[in-house]
Amino acid sequence: MRSAPNPSHSDYTLLGKNDVVTRLGCGHGLPGIWMGLEGAAVVHFQDFNAEVLRCLTIPNVNANCLKKSPSFATDVREWNTDAEFRFFAGDWSEVHQILPHTWTNEKEQNCCSSLDQPVGYDIILMAETVYSVSALPHLYELIKKCLNRPDGVVYMAAKKHYFGVGGGSRRFLSLVEKDVDKMILFSPAIMEACLVAEVADGSSNVREVWKLHFK
Repeated sequence: MRSAPNPSHSDYTLLGKNDVVTRLGCGHGLPGIWMGLEGAAVVHFQDFNAEVLRCLTIPNVNANCLKKSPSFATDVREWNTDAEFRFFAGDWSEVHQILPHTWTNEKEQNCCSSLDQPVGYDIILMAETVYSVSALPHLYELIKKCLNRPDGVVYMAAKKHYFGVGGGSRRFLSLVEKDVDKMILFSPAIMEACLVAEVADGSSNVREVWKLHFK
């Protein structure tokens, strides 16, 4: 189900202290870095290519989160944040096997629920991840395996349509709307989406930011 755009102040209050965050398809990783600097306890970066993590994401984390030291300083690193940064390479159909904060099976859900131990990421960030139609089902299944239930949220930034490849924010949302997941412990895992922001200048592709969460 999707609601009409009606962004409130709460839509922009993304981060709670000690949140556990993952950035899917991280690329340069800047939103995740910002989360770490603003108080997230854990930030995990995922990308399909290990080379992207080595050549882009990790250098950006170091550049933004390591304290500046004089040239004569020792090799001991000091950080501007207490956040735990980790990096994971893999395809969306398989990467849940190595991500630490995921729902793996119903037994785990029952166990964690009884111990009042949340499983999953409080916030999932995505940008430009929904362009490939063939990858959308894998991405959506990964979100359901990774998102904290019932309070986790997903923020997705994307073009409304990716011409030539068939994907887009609306194509992904149509997949979400059709889904009725019977495996969730609390209730059917139906996700709700609301439009947070839209950029439409009349001359280029419409860009949107959507917020998704379990109903």
